[in-house]
Amino acid sequence: MLPVKRAIMVLLSLLVGLFLLGSWLIASLNLEFAENAMGTLRERQITDTFYANLDRINAHHRLMEQSTRGLARAGGLLLRNPADPATQADTLRNALQDFPDSYGSSLWYSEPGRPAHYAYRQGQGIQVEPVSADEQQRLTTWFQRLRGLQPPIEPAQQWTAAYYKSSINAVVISHATLIRDAQGRPLGLAMTDWLADDIISTVSRVEVTPGTFAFLLDHDNRNLSSLSDAADVDRAQRMINSVTALQLHQRLQDQPLPIISSRQLASPMQQLRHQVDEQDYSLFYSPTRAGMIFGIGVPQAEIDAVLTPMRDSSTRIQLLAGTVMLIISALILYLVAGTLRQLRNLYTDPLTHLPNRERLLADLRKTHTASLLLLNLDAFKEINDFYGHQCGDHVIATLAQALQQHLNERADWRGSRLYRMPADELAIWLPGHHSQEQLTPTLTRLLGFISNLEIRWQEQDIPLHASIGVACCNQREAQDLSGEQLLPAANIALELARAGNESFVFYDASRGVREGYEQNLIGANRLRAALEEQRIVAFFQPIMDVTSQRIEKYECLVRMIDEQGEPVSPIHFLELAKKVRLYRAITRCMIDSAIARFADQRHSFSINLSCEDLLDPELADYIISTVESHAIGQRVIFEILESEGIENYAAVRQFIDRAKALGCLIAIDDFGTGYSNFEHLLRLNVDLIKIDGSLIRQLDENPTALTLCRGIVQFAQELGLQTVAEFVHSPAVLKQVRALGIDFAQGAAIGMPSASLITEIDLHQPAG
Repeated sequence: MLPVKRAIMVLLSLLVGLFLLGSWLIASLNLEFAENAMGTLRERQITDTFYANLDRINAHHRLMEQSTRGLARAGGLLLRNPADPATQADTLRNALQDFPDSYGSSLWYSEPGRPAHYAYRQGQGIQVEPVSADEQQRLTTWFQRLRGLQPPIEPAQQWTAAYYKSSINAVVISHATLIRDAQGRPLGLAMTDWLADDIISTVSRVEVTPGTFAFLLDHDNRNLSSLSDAADVDRAQRMINSVTALQLHQRLQDQPLPIISSRQLASPMQQLRHQVDEQDYSLFYSPTRAGMIFGIGVPQAEIDAVLTPMRDSSTRIQLLAGTVMLIISALILYLVAGTLRQLRNLYTDPLTHLPNRERLLADLRKTHTASLLLLNLDAFKEINDFYGHQCGDHVIATLAQALQQHLNERADWRGSRLYRMPADELAIWLPGHHSQEQLTPTLTRLLGFISNLEIRWQEQDIPLHASIGVACCNQREAQDLSGEQLLPAANIALELARAGNESFVFYDASRGVREGYEQNLIGANRLRAALEEQRIVAFFQPIMDVTSQRIEKYECLVRMIDEQGEPVSPIHFLELAKKVRLYRAITRCMIDSAIARFADQRHSFSINLSCEDLLDPELADYIISTVESHAIGQRVIFEILESEGIENYAAVRQFIDRAKALGCLIAIDDFGTGYSNFEHLLRLNVDLIKIDGSLIRQLDENPTALTLCRGIVQFAQELGLQTVAEFVHSPAVLKQVRALGIDFAQGAAIGMPSASLITEIDLHQPAG
């Protein structure tokens, strides 16, 4: 049982562990899915913000490009319609007025002698002045560069890197467009400037998270973002320096990073993990229309911050669910362990820790071929009564331990199992086929081992002897026994061994003992049914006054009416009633029936009571109270049966005194069959003696019986006792009864027991 219990607990623990692991995996997968969903959403938010700012920068680029192209067209018109420098200046002013986001604009012609002017914003107005010599050189260089490019020219090729313009003392980024004549020949250059401060202001307005920074790198990898607003300028400078050190322009050319968003195929956003001051950032960047690199750096911790509450919540839920599951699992394991413990206790004897009767019955149901030995300790009740129950427990426990060791050490008991049965019995199950001849030496050695076992209690040796009932599945002259039949068969064999004072007895199915038990069970069920259906009734036998020849009394005799309505004599069921503890119920039934029948009659009536009835306090009280409640004591005679077995005179005399106080008479039944009858007359206050029928029936032919009856009558007359002759079966016997002076007679010559009262008799013919 213990290995099975351990296996069950291990399997349950594994199931609980797998369930918890599965729950954790499911929760982790759900969290991962949620994180991915939130991460995707967060990434989409960053992407939207990134492209919103990139679109704003590119929109500015396009406007500047449009403005520059418009200025170039105006410059071409000036070539076809020569004008003075004032006209050129007006054209530049108009261009700045039409595009307020540009800071300055220039018109330059490659033809010598053509004036070149530069217009720029100054305060609320626009200032126009000739292009300086340094600017003339830059414009010439750009003109040569753009003229050498094959059309169509990419927008990024028309933008300059950030440079310092001394004429306005500011850093700008310029967009240049060729001025062409009517034949499309490049003759000059139109250029629009974007002030670096405006660029920085545009980039600095980018916001994603509190720790986000934005940057814009020109063609020469110079940064165009403000550091003045940073709380920690030095750290901000380190961040920008680390970004410029990445050479993002070169990365895009040499090893293009995977495209994570194709929202704008012209400027696909790239992502790069970057670390600044041991803090992780995600850099999102993309080339602008002008060929610059716009990007934002978002702290990874702030990206993940949106997931932190979810993770914390998931962790709390997992911890709570895990705790609840652990508590529930622990409770389940505790309950299962308790159930297994109760199951083990159900099948285990707490004193010896051996399997008990329930375990034996379960094992026998699975048995096909085996023998069962039922061992009972002789005189164990005396050990318990003399030394106490603690000694009895000590004896049983010591014997069980010694027997278990003996069975384990002996080869002839290999495979056997020892069981503790109720009270002072033990059972040994032995697998296999066995014959009486094979087991007899083994049983003899086992009984010798028990007899030689030394058990001491309070410095006293406790001698042990045992009786054994043996049942084997294989029966030589009868049908083999099944496993379930072994225990009742061994019980029968043990009872036979104890009844016959034998050391051991083998159950023999051919002897029909089991069938006898079965008949007893059937009879007991019939008797119970008769009681429940009120088929236990009283028959009445008349008792005649010999002198007056009139019926004066009746003896109430019990009968059972069978299922066919026929009366059954008590010799067929009274002994069985005592065995199955129904005798008291039958006596009560007779008391009630007799009193009910004679309640309104003048006749006296006798009721037979055994010693068991008189020694049963509850039944004795019931009899006395019933007689008293009906005020019928003057007509009641109690006949004491089984007089030879009276031992407790005090208890019997107590009942007699109570009955006589109510006016009842006491009779001794079957007088003359033993010497103890005379002692009863002296010790019990009786009124009548009923001479045993074995003497009466021989009065007409046996002189010895006649002499004995004469002596009894004389003895009774001297004591003042009345006499009754039983079994008066013929007129001849009745004649002798009358001659002896016996007071009353009953028997076949007067009347047989009947359900109705016989009041008339024919003394010449025996009554039916």
